[in-house]
Amino acid sequence: MSDSKRITLQQAAEVVKNGSSLTFSGFTIWRRPFALVFELIRQQRRNLHLIEVNGGPHTEFLVGAGCVDIWESCWVGHELYGKYGANLSRKVANREIIVEDYSHAEMMFRFAAAAQGAAYAVTQTSLGTDIHNPEYDMLGRAGLRDGKRIAKHKYLFADDPFYGAGSQVLIPAPKVDIAVMCVQQVGEEGTVRVNGQYYSDPEAARTADITIVMAEEIVPEEYLRRNADINTIPSFEVDYILECPFGAHPTGMFGRYDVDGAFLKDFYARTRTQEGFDDFAKAWIHGLDHISYLEKLGWPRMLGLKANTALNYSPRATKGGK
Repeated sequence: MSDSKRITLQQAAEVVKNGSSLTFSGFTIWRRPFALVFELIRQQRRNLHLIEVNGGPHTEFLVGAGCVDIWESCWVGHELYGKYGANLSRKVANREIIVEDYSHAEMMFRFAAAAQGAAYAVTQTSLGTDIHNPEYDMLGRAGLRDGKRIAKHKYLFADDPFYGAGSQVLIPAPKVDIAVMCVQQVGEEGTVRVNGQYYSDPEAARTADITIVMAEEIVPEEYLRRNADINTIPSFEVDYILECPFGAHPTGMFGRYDVDGAFLKDFYARTRTQEGFDDFAKAWIHGLDHISYLEKLGWPRMLGLKANTALNYSPRATKGGK
């Protein structure tokens, strides 16, 4: 096995420096790189700039821990386990964080443009909405649009010069330092195979200067080459890999384990205040590593979340409900 890309969880967190811009794998409550998120909180990373197609519980943990200064996205929450991001909401109300709001489609178009090497995307999405109100260009109002790592403009308007289709919105491709991915399998050389929906993972990996892949298991590259057509990200787009079983918990890993809804509901209920978040972090993050975190959760709980290999979900875990 080649060790040229393989690092530990602690080393992966050290790749992320104070002030880094980050993006993540997955979608809302699926395949979020929680083991690494928790390690960033333990290492007290600060001044992070999150740029996401959409947020999720990982966003809420980083924001609640005071790691994030800027968040660019469209939505954050826990789906049916907590509809909105209470920690982000609190930080916004206290003017402790800058939020730059785009529509969901605009965020995806931005990443697609960056993945293609384009400077911007062209769309008509969100025309006529307050997303394009200059009063809500929060990075501009903060004087942070330097044209280097942050675009000079949040958006620009231009008339279609080809077909006369009217006003178009030009939105900048993001500049991302590090993409942190959480997947089922990665090869020894960095080839990624995502089972189930891969969301915007390929675009995230191509956009970032550095891509870190945290996988449930590291497998031989020869195995992934047998069915290369179902691989998701090529090895040359991946800089670092690490093996971390159950690394997405409390979010889910399709085919491996379900979302831990009870954990997320408890987090949502207990972290409406900063004191509540600090107590939760003391119980579940600080003073632990990934193995002791899993030991605290306990094997009965984790086995209850384990997916049936024929169904790709756990028939034991409760789905839906209030």
